[in-house]
Amino acid sequence: MTDRPLTLMAVHAHPDDEATGTGGVLARYAAEGIRTVLVTCTDGGCGDGPGGVKPGDPGHDPAAVALMRRQELQASCDVLKISDLEMLDYADSGMAGWPSNDAPGSFWQTPVQEGAARLAELMRHYRPDVVVTYDENGFYGHPDHIQAHRITMAALEMTTLSPKVYWTTMPRSMMRRFGEIMSEFGEDMPEPDPAEAAALAEIGLPDDEITTWVDTTAFSGQKFDALAAHASQGENIFFLRMGKERFGELMGMETFLRVQDTTGAATPENDLFAGLR
Repeated sequence: MTDRPLTLMAVHAHPDDEATGTGGVLARYAAEGIRTVLVTCTDGGCGDGPGGVKPGDPGHDPAAVALMRRQELQASCDVLKISDLEMLDYADSGMAGWPSNDAPGSFWQTPVQEGAARLAELMRHYRPDVVVTYDENGFYGHPDHIQAHRITMAALEMTTLSPKVYWTTMPRSMMRRFGEIMSEFGEDMPEPDPAEAAALAEIGLPDDEITTWVDTTAFSGQKFDALAAHASQGENIFFLRMGKERFGELMGMETFLRVQDTTGAATPENDLFAGLR
């Protein structure tokens, strides 16, 4: 036994991603005395500016947006009781197909080995027992999410560490439920073209393929408040429209695919640290 605390490292692309997919586990494990480390890869500069001004529109200042989102990210970390925040500060690449994807210095244009080397240094420093990031498609195809996946998996190969590794996911049953919920809240989604529909159908996993179901219901209020801390992006955060009570009912379970393990813990499991304590 050592005095080193059990440590969770979550590698995310943008400010606010930490709350959407992992706010529950970050809050839960912090409450259990586990060190929680958040690595945010980009500055969020392609987010909405004050008054909802969109990237590329007159008055949108990426540097000012990045500063504002850094402050919101710190507020979210305070709500979730995150122990350590590390920012790689690459320029936000924007959504797939945006001109910002090709901008020099954007995260999407950064060589994977360069980003991975920086992340590997953080891994060597914090020595995480559990690492969480996105799957190969960045969950839904966002370039920065895909790049976060790539540098995380490459960084792990650069170290001698052998943490449990998880990719965030969602059960397909819940994906269908979200469609119903959005309709309930008056969200009229345009009918996707066949290619988009096929891509949407591939998001998440069949329920029986999910290895890890973590109940974070008791921390759903913190998760909601962490999302709300990203006030400048509120127009894009559908979940806030549910209200805290409904949000807690629907968002209390966080799900993952375990892709690396040396503990032999049986799956399905209900704890990212199963086999480690």
